[in-house]
Amino acid sequence: MMLPGVLALADVIYVRWFYQTDVVEADATLLFKLDSLQNKCDVLYFGESSNATYSPDDTCALSISQLIQRQCPQVKIGTLDHGAYHAANYLALIKNIRLGAKVKTLVVTMNLRSFGIGWINSALETPLMKANVMYSTYPPIIKRLMLAFGDYDTKPQKEREKEMVNHWRKDPLNVAPDFEFQTTYDWNDARCYSTMDTFPDGTPNNPQKDLACNYIKVLGFSIDTLSNPRIKDFDEIVQSARKKNLRLVFNLVSEKVDCADSLVGSQLVSVMMQNRDLLMNRYNKNGVIVVDNLGLVEAADFLEPYTVSEHYNQAGRLAIATHVVEKAGKYLE
Repeated sequence: MMLPGVLALADVIYVRWFYQTDVVEADATLLFKLDSLQNKCDVLYFGESSNATYSPDDTCALSISQLIQRQCPQVKIGTLDHGAYHAANYLALIKNIRLGAKVKTLVVTMNLRSFGIGWINSALETPLMKANVMYSTYPPIIKRLMLAFGDYDTKPQKEREKEMVNHWRKDPLNVAPDFEFQTTYDWNDARCYSTMDTFPDGTPNNPQKDLACNYIKVLGFSIDTLSNPRIKDFDEIVQSARKKNLRLVFNLVSEKVDCADSLVGSQLVSVMMQNRDLLMNRYNKNGVIVVDNLGLVEAADFLEPYTVSEHYNQAGRLAIATHVVEKAGKYLE
């Protein structure tokens, strides 16, 4: 009978002297930002680095959420973004929105790449899940104990890499029956050892080969709705928003579809579009507005030409913001 009293006293002491420091150390300060914004804003925008990354050549450095705000001055939009965040982080934050808060609409970034095993087992996953401990709705002293005992995903990177390879080897691809490769591993392996990537003089074009292989590994997957953790997270976001009577928009951000086609071929584009259609159909049925920006941004408006990313110059960010306003305007009034 003494334990609850001891924990309650420890919680008071912890919150008074140590909690804020631990939140900062866990890189979870969006918890404090959310606490303020949910009572000041009509709309909250949840995003990763696609939202605010800009080109040094941009004359306008406004983020996607700021560009939405500029087109919707009738509402106040608050932004909660952090590099590499995905639906599990957004979900943990959304669970902290109080009933009766001013916010009525959530715009949540949906990044197709985040459904792939490469992001699911990213080297950043352990620190992201450490932040999620602090975003949880447990009492602060319980969060402290969870951190102390490593009660979150602390899987070693070697184990993550092994799991990635296993998925690439075993997970089936939703490709044509006569397509030469039925798994991501075989597809990537064949491209790695092919002689098709050459400069005009016939010498090997290794940068092009590396980029093509990167496209295959990070976007050459078929979403399994029964086992994919991001599906589970987005499903729970829908449920949490419904319980809190919040309107929901999923902002499916752009990929370099034309580059995927020219470097790898139409079969990769087909796999990407099938995943897009699955997400659109699954969540539109739940009353969510899913804004399809997957092929919206031109390749020239992406920032990094030699990697797969969702970083855009001002033209790309404006295109996405404008499309969100066009498709989800009734939730932004």
